[in-house]
Amino acid sequence: MTELILIRHGETDWNRELRFQGHLDVPLNDMGHEQARRLGARLAGELVQQMVCSDLLRTRQTAQPVVAQLAAKLGSDFSLDSALDAALREQSFGVMEGLRAPDIAQQHPQDWAQWLEFRADHAFAKGESTRVFHARVMGAIQRLSQDYAGQTVVVVTHGGVLDMIYRTARALPLDGPRQSDIPNAGVNRVRLRNGLVEIMDWADTRHLADLPEQPRYEQRRVVAKSDG
Repeated sequence: MTELILIRHGETDWNRELRFQGHLDVPLNDMGHEQARRLGARLAGELVQQMVCSDLLRTRQTAQPVVAQLAAKLGSDFSLDSALDAALREQSFGVMEGLRAPDIAQQHPQDWAQWLEFRADHAFAKGESTRVFHARVMGAIQRLSQDYAGQTVVVVTHGGVLDMIYRTARALPLDGPRQSDIPNAGVNRVRLRNGLVEIMDWADTRHLADLPEQPRYEQRRVVAKSDG
């Protein structure tokens, strides 16, 4: 059995603007850095043996305070640079990255109409479909399960990645809008055993309780899945 502590990166300005981030390297904003600092303090007491991180800037910046708090447990030879994994990146949205939902609706109405059907095999030009994305994510998660069997691993990644893990654990279809809450810098815990994913806890934000409300992406109300 392997236990994963799954973290979505802290807030960026593009989260606030509801822009599709995807693979673009967007930094944390001031709120995101504060969320990351609090996250580090929250995880300081965890019995953690390993840490891995998406290679994009917003996840690396989120991971840094966590590494500082867990340094003694991760070991003197641990380096965040050596723990980066591009397979944990957000879904690629191709030519739509950097655009807001209203921009896409106005400039690419046909693409936007197809997106709002939330079909697993739809992809924007030069982007990934949800099905391809899901295969990438779950392949990475199963590798972690094998490489770190019996250990607890902090994984700093993206909202879309966590959505794929949640759907897998709950046996939800890849078609359709997101059905889980995935806050910035929230703490999510899963167990991996015999190829199965079990959710132990999800969307814990007690360490962020007194901060301003986060931007939310209500896909069921036809709002963009733009978080990353």
